[in-house]
Amino acid sequence: MGAPVALGTVPAARVEAPSARPPQTLEAAAKQFEALMIAQLLKEARGDEGGWLGSGQDAGNATAAGLAEEQFAQALAQSGGLGLSAQIVSSLSARAK
Repeated sequence: MGAPVALGTVPAARVEAPSARPPQTLEAAAKQFEALMIAQLLKEARGDEGGWLGSGQDAGNATAAGLAEEQFAQALAQSGGLGLSAQIVSSLSARAK
């Protein structure tokens, strides 16, 4: 047998998390908040273990479902959602006057 091959050290790549951009307007902030609320409602509806309506899921399916819920919540909030963002904007705009 030959001597082991030394691979040397490879400098670790510096990976930075994408910075969350703060919303530029009150409307954008309200829509982000509504998207978070919708995503949380969907997560609670799915439950911790049983999946949607007790269908049972493994960890991979749960991760995929979580990502899908977040995207669905964002799309729903951008298209009007539950009306929460409109109420927030209306309420805060009235107070600012």
